[in-house]
Amino acid sequence: MSEETDELHPRITTAWFGHAEAERALLQAYQTGRIAHAWLIGGPPGIGKATLAYRMARFVLANPDPTAAAVQAARDLSVPADHPSSRRIAGEAHGDLLALERVLNDKGKLNTTIRIEQVRRTVGFFGSTSSEGGWRIAIVDAVDDLQKEGENALLKILEEPPPRSLLLLISHAPGRVLPTIRSRTRRLLLRPLDTDTVAQAVANATGRAANDIELSAAAQASGGSVARALDLLDSDALALRQTVVDLLARLPSTDPRALHALGDALGGSEPKTLAVFLDLVNQWLADRLTQDKADSGKAARTADAFATINQAAREADAYNLERKPLVFKVFGLLAETARG
Repeated sequence: MSEETDELHPRITTAWFGHAEAERALLQAYQTGRIAHAWLIGGPPGIGKATLAYRMARFVLANPDPTAAAVQAARDLSVPADHPSSRRIAGEAHGDLLALERVLNDKGKLNTTIRIEQVRRTVGFFGSTSSEGGWRIAIVDAVDDLQKEGENALLKILEEPPPRSLLLLISHAPGRVLPTIRSRTRRLLLRPLDTDTVAQAVANATGRAANDIELSAAAQASGGSVARALDLLDSDALALRQTVVDLLARLPSTDPRALHALGDALGGSEPKTLAVFLDLVNQWLADRLTQDKADSGKAARTADAFATINQAAREADAYNLERKPLVFKVFGLLAETARG
């Protein structure tokens, strides 16, 4: 659901906050020469998964020889912003990096999926010689957005990876990724950031003081997600969040008048309000999945609700649909899930 501005896109930012253990796992795997050809980087939205993937890609493309002294002496994956590899990646001009993500359609809106024709590009990409004699890297952001045919096409690359190839697959729900894909990747799970780290990251991105009152409130309400804190960084979004929290707390009961009001508050086309709404709904569903994990039937119904809700939200966003019908559909499904 994120629609990052160019200034905040992970291919550009070199700022890095938290997740030291995950970064160390990638670096040490590369330093030992036993780097897995494919990694599944999982965790909730907005906590830095794509930033870590681009950070790894930048480091490997800048340092193609893992036995080099500079690599062996490295303590993290940092690469200066003015390094040639950093500049080319930021400008989407590095011949050895392929990024698969949802792209704008002819109406200027993000497609709801990563299309099969995008995934097919990986075949030619990995089948060709590296433009700089080093590694070829593909980042899929996110694998959750792949069409079924795209998952199968990606699987073919995972089954027969060429030498010096690296696939970095990002997932907001790694447990829902095809088992055949999961079995061919090394999993790296990122956890939500602590509030202080979120505040530091948001302050760095916005230029505001980390102890700014609104920034602090957004960080506290972010659930460990920098992207969510940025979306919340205005009073209207924070008020909307509290409204949704209150409605979720009443489930399985629903109040039609309150849902009408929420639909009005979400507005017609503002992506941030929809993102705030969907993040809270997904968190509720994730908590429910944890509660229902001992009951496979309930867990399956919750997972189905997750898929239906997120697809409906993507379509509402992509096709600029009215938000009120979406609100009623979402809370109808959540109420059914809450009743078990």
